[in-house]
Amino acid sequence: MGKGIIVASFGTSYKETRRLCIESIENRIRREFSGYQVERGFTSQMVINKLKKRDGIVVNNVTEALQEMEREGITKVFIQSLHIIPGHEYNKLLKQVELFKEKHKHITVHVGAPLLYDSSDYENVVKAIEIKDLKQNEAVVFMGHGTDHMSDRSYSLLEKYFRKEYSEDIFIGTVEGSTTLEHIIPQLIEKKVTKVKLIPFMLVAGDHAINDMAGEQEDSWKSILKKNGFQVEVSLSGLGEDEKIQDIFVLHLKDVINN
Repeated sequence: MGKGIIVASFGTSYKETRRLCIESIENRIRREFSGYQVERGFTSQMVINKLKKRDGIVVNNVTEALQEMEREGITKVFIQSLHIIPGHEYNKLLKQVELFKEKHKHITVHVGAPLLYDSSDYENVVKAIEIKDLKQNEAVVFMGHGTDHMSDRSYSLLEKYFRKEYSEDIFIGTVEGSTTLEHIIPQLIEKKVTKVKLIPFMLVAGDHAINDMAGEQEDSWKSILKKNGFQVEVSLSGLGEDEKIQDIFVLHLKDVINN
């Protein structure tokens, strides 16, 4: 009986951050789970279509990756989500799995949790992303993606964990969630912050990090903060590059395999 693992992420069309943040985890899983066939699946059809049209790169969506496993004679499949929160993309993944299972009852499929799923995940993420040497009048502002899904509250909860561990001068804003940079700037001013360290809280440092966060255009977070009188220091590393973050995804995969 063959066993397989599908590493499922939203995906990205940026080659270098794909290598650093997605392929690095896929390769690590291949090393640590050598008895399994490991395949890639993206949950964003938009990214899949763009890669195919622009670069001639073919990436399976999750259903196609499961079908590929079936063709290979694999009957036991584990899917490890590389999503950050249990939001729309993660739920879409679960629905695709359920639809597949209904039609392929001879194949078992189990899904590993995204990065932030239970309280231990929040604790582990905070320990993984060490906030060192934050000086007086400095603050860290993370950019998360955000969502209109109820799981958007994951970001404000994580902010509480960060503040408890390190400093009250740590903020998590989002591009598409309930807490945006507009909500954070008045708090920075009130705290007399003069320097902001901008860090993406996303699996990959892709379009949102490169353009919306760190871009030179006037509506980027960096530009808006500078206009408001803050010094800005930018980091452009996705979470997937961090081995301690990778540890959490691997732990989730081990949990679903062992249980």
